[in-house]
Amino acid sequence: MKDVLLISTATFGIQAFVTLFVIMDPPGATPIFLALVKNQPLRKRVLMAWQGAGVSLVVIITFAIFGKFILDYLQISIEALQGAGGLLLLLIALELLTGKDSSSDEHKDVNVALVPLGTPLLAGPGAIVTTIVFVENAATIEMKLALGAAIVAVHIAIGLTLMFSTKIVGLIKVSGVTLIARIAGLLLAAIAVEMIVQSIKGFFQF
Repeated sequence: MKDVLLISTATFGIQAFVTLFVIMDPPGATPIFLALVKNQPLRKRVLMAWQGAGVSLVVIITFAIFGKFILDYLQISIEALQGAGGLLLLLIALELLTGKDSSSDEHKDVNVALVPLGTPLLAGPGAIVTTIVFVENAATIEMKLALGAAIVAVHIAIGLTLMFSTKIVGLIKVSGVTLIARIAGLLLAAIAVEMIVQSIKGFFQF
């Protein structure tokens, strides 16, 4: 019986890790991250990579513990969360596409770690909802611990992915970073539009 429970718990943890990793998609976030930190020195880029992962971890853990209560108390639907996240990402995407330089903003470092990297790009509506569902399906203490370990492991993987991606900036130079920024803006705009469309579909039950 203990072996069955162990296998079930291990499987649950692996499923949580794989699902969250695919949804949060750190390789997909890498071009956007590089475009946002292109004007920063290497040391700051590395720091911001871990800041983004840390912010995402805090958001996911918060919603894992209090998510259902927060959404119910504020009467916020998942669709509303998706729409708000989509609009926020769309604003960032337009800045990347138009080449708007916000380097004069004294809070730029903090903003990149908080928005859009930490949330809603990494810890977006999809990851938040998935985490809440996994919490509800965790029937035992062991499963909850496995879920917690999976969440931490995913964010370590995110931090490492973003950290090693910072070395690319030194290789591709300014022109390469500009190209990445335009591509990232286009991808981010597509993600934003998809989130908004899914939000509208959810509201109108399409």
